[in-house]
Amino acid sequence: MSTASELLLCPTPSSWLAAARRDRATLLIDHANCEKKAAGNALSLLYRYVEHAELLTALSPLAREELLHFEQVVVLMRAHSVPYVHLTPSRYAQSMKSLVRAHEPVRLMDTLLMAAVVEARSCERFACLAGLFDDDLGRYYGRLVAAEERHFRDYLELARRYGDTSFAAKLDELLQRDSELIELPDTQFRFHSGVPDSALLPRDKALESDVRIAGAQ
Repeated sequence: MSTASELLLCPTPSSWLAAARRDRATLLIDHANCEKKAAGNALSLLYRYVEHAELLTALSPLAREELLHFEQVVVLMRAHSVPYVHLTPSRYAQSMKSLVRAHEPVRLMDTLLMAAVVEARSCERFACLAGLFDDDLGRYYGRLVAAEERHFRDYLELARRYGDTSFAAKLDELLQRDSELIELPDTQFRFHSGVPDSALLPRDKALESDVRIAGAQ
């Protein structure tokens, strides 16, 4: 099976990495949000598809690990004096979800494939961030790579198990959408955002205000 970087159609742009270096607060807050969402998505599948034993076996520990990662990111935020404030979501997740068909049984396969691509992108970005930061942040992201690689492989194998003949076409469609979202200009900086637009401020001014207020409390 391919690695995450081999599966994806494009690498993370250097301009996104420059924005990540510049704005650790947004990076960490949105990363924490992503870990919560990943755990929630796995739990949702556990509730919805109780008849699939292999899915239950794979996703129960995966959900626990995602929540553990959330807790670890919150600890990192405290260590770096980053208050946990509300952050608007990026365009990425909603755009990827729009490719999931609403009818069964393909809804399950599409959802699993979408999760596989999202986890692969997270894995690729963790590897990039591990090389970007030379402190505890870089070391932490380096430790996450193996877990995210395992998660994307788990989702991909489940999609194969429960999928149909449209597996390859849907995977290609999701990979193409991921590539577009990662390479197109984006007016927000988030964990899964695209190329920072020239109009993007060095910091999210609304977030900066929230962080300043929260830090003063």
